[in-house]
Amino acid sequence: MKKTLAMVTILAAAGTLAMTLVGRHGAKSTPVVMAAAQPDFLAAAGRVEPLGEEVKVGAEMDGKLARVLVDEGDMVRRGQVLAVLSNADYQARVELARAGVREREAQLERLRNGARDEEKREAEALLREAEAQMAVTRAERDRRQGLLERGAVSKSEFDLSKRDFETARARVDAQRERVNLVRTETRVEDLNRAEAEVARSLASLQEAQALLEKTVVRAPLNGRVLRRYRKTGESVSGKGDTPIVSLGDLATLRVRVDVDEADVARLRVGQKAWVTAGAYGDHRFTGRVVRIGQALGRKNVRTDEPSERVDTKILETLVELDAGQPLPVGLRVDAFLEVAR
Repeated sequence: MKKTLAMVTILAAAGTLAMTLVGRHGAKSTPVVMAAAQPDFLAAAGRVEPLGEEVKVGAEMDGKLARVLVDEGDMVRRGQVLAVLSNADYQARVELARAGVREREAQLERLRNGARDEEKREAEALLREAEAQMAVTRAERDRRQGLLERGAVSKSEFDLSKRDFETARARVDAQRERVNLVRTETRVEDLNRAEAEVARSLASLQEAQALLEKTVVRAPLNGRVLRRYRKTGESVSGKGDTPIVSLGDLATLRVRVDVDEADVARLRVGQKAWVTAGAYGDHRFTGRVVRIGQALGRKNVRTDEPSERVDTKILETLVELDAGQPLPVGLRVDAFLEVAR
């Protein structure tokens, strides 16, 4: 890569020197014809990446991978399931919350419809039964009170009959309340309370479903699986430090170019460009500049030369390659940007 860049520099310098000599020696006998400005080339190192860069996809919560459903090279669509965490406990929470919703909705429906005729008749029959039982206990209490006055029974026997009567009377009072309840219409506050219970149970169901959904890892974009980092059975973290796969949109490739700070004034969006790579010989992969960085930084693309300076300031520039030019993501290339002199 460094030899290619040096060769470009030497050729440019030789061309400049030749034009200078021609201008000096041919000035007296031949009029100088000013040629149109010829294109020049700015050379820099770059690296191939997918559109939108490489995206590493992980889980939103801690857990163990129950299934990883894709492999390297697979094409995926946005929203497609890539992996699933073990989630039997979260599924149980959803079912429990769903049962709670059904119960609350049934209670609300009962209040809206009011008591059925069968329930009203049943409540009235139970009231009559309780009243009859109270009459029996009252008669027994009165009989034992007379016997107590004549000394025929003990005080404890009388107290027992008195307690039975009080119990029967309390049952009658409770049953009368029940009859009044089924005869009257549902109050607004009772309906509001029941509706609030339904809303609360629905919120619990949505929360359980959201937690269950977090155990399913989906593709955030259309693209290809570039690398798979985890296998079925391995544990992952929701902190983002354990990616499962990485994705990239290979329909459009870009080259991230490190332009030296000395050449940044010659950059323009829309400039024609091409890249070459040793593995492809002299073949040119054409494209154009689509984005120019706003801040200088350190080099991103490094050669294997031990003497290479790593503190050189560069400006990141994106070259978008023309469609139909497949290159492997991550490949180091030599980039050439066409500029006017």
